[in-house]
Amino acid sequence: ALSLLTRLPIHVPTDAYERAHKAVWAYGVAGLVWAICVWIVANLCMAAGLAPPIAAGFGLIVGMLITGVMHEDGLADSADGFWGGWERERRLEIMRDSRLGVYGSLALIVSTGLRWQLIATLLEDENSFLAMLLAGMFARSILPLMMTHLPQARSDGLSHSVGIPTGGGVYFSFVISSLISLVFLGVAGLMLAVIAAFATLLCGLLARKKICGQTGDVLGASVVIIEIIVLATCVLVNGNA
Repeated sequence: ALSLLTRLPIHVPTDAYERAHKAVWAYGVAGLVWAICVWIVANLCMAAGLAPPIAAGFGLIVGMLITGVMHEDGLADSADGFWGGWERERRLEIMRDSRLGVYGSLALIVSTGLRWQLIATLLEDENSFLAMLLAGMFARSILPLMMTHLPQARSDGLSHSVGIPTGGGVYFSFVISSLISLVFLGVAGLMLAVIAAFATLLCGLLARKKICGQTGDVLGASVVIIEIIVLATCVLVNGNA
């Protein structure tokens, strides 16, 4: 899971990717690694005397490097394809095009700006690590759900190569993320899990409408969207606490 969802120098046997669908239970671990790295870098920057917005920027940069900006790439491709084409085949064609369009550019600018400001706001709160942890874990834990309950829109690509996960491992990461949220935030934590699940449902419905299923780009875009929604919800919870 870490080898697939991060750029950490982790070496696995070549045939391990033939069983990649069995590792989906650990996708939340990749989110945990992302959260720890972003939080540590941002707090080190603040300890050095940098203001929270600047520290958040450096933390977010490290987070992008950890994932190899694969999720941001998926967001840009999905935005260009979903709204740049009128038919399913044309949308899939645009999503595979390496060139960046207007929709993709705007999606990257808006999503990066939102996460930057949300992280900066959370850094001033004592629960900043918990918020980062939940954002990272929830955002990755929804991937197996989408891979299982949405048909594959392509007969090739990253999502197709992983395969369709089955069994209890599909729900493991999301359940663990929900339990952590519930234990530390109580009713607000339960609502956070419901909001993350509902946002995932909306992402899935949009993907089904636009391209009749999911691809690696759709999954990557969903990670960024859920990160934003969870971070924003944590900001609201902290503000109303």
